[in-house]
Amino acid sequence: MARDPAFVLRYLAEVEELAEDVLAARQQIVDLDVKRNRNREALRALQKEPEPDGKAMVCFGDMFIELPHARTREMLRQDQEQLDEEINNLRKELRVKVNRLFEAQGKAELKGFNLNPMTAEEMKLINRILEG
Repeated sequence: MARDPAFVLRYLAEVEELAEDVLAARQQIVDLDVKRNRNREALRALQKEPEPDGKAMVCFGDMFIELPHARTREMLRQDQEQLDEEINNLRKELRVKVNRLFEAQGKAELKGFNLNPMTAEEMKLINRILEG
């Protein structure tokens, strides 16, 4: 059975666009994760600092500013929380994008891809049940 060439081109363009969305989301997650790791390293370096009340040089864009350690730590913690939230949101969106791509390709939805980790409270309840 011959297919309409215009239909095939539209289909291929749609699949390619969905695949590009998936790759872009994955790259954005990687980039944010690199930033999160840098923040984690900076927080660790501040914790090891012998003078907890001293000042730290912080880079904002293309300039350095000297800030108190406490303020720097707080800024890094807030940034970490924001990055964690952004990464989690991107991962949720990625699941949807991958499923759309698979659907467009005629593949079955990934099994186990929509799992979410248990919360600390859920883990405590499971451990209580297991301990009997």
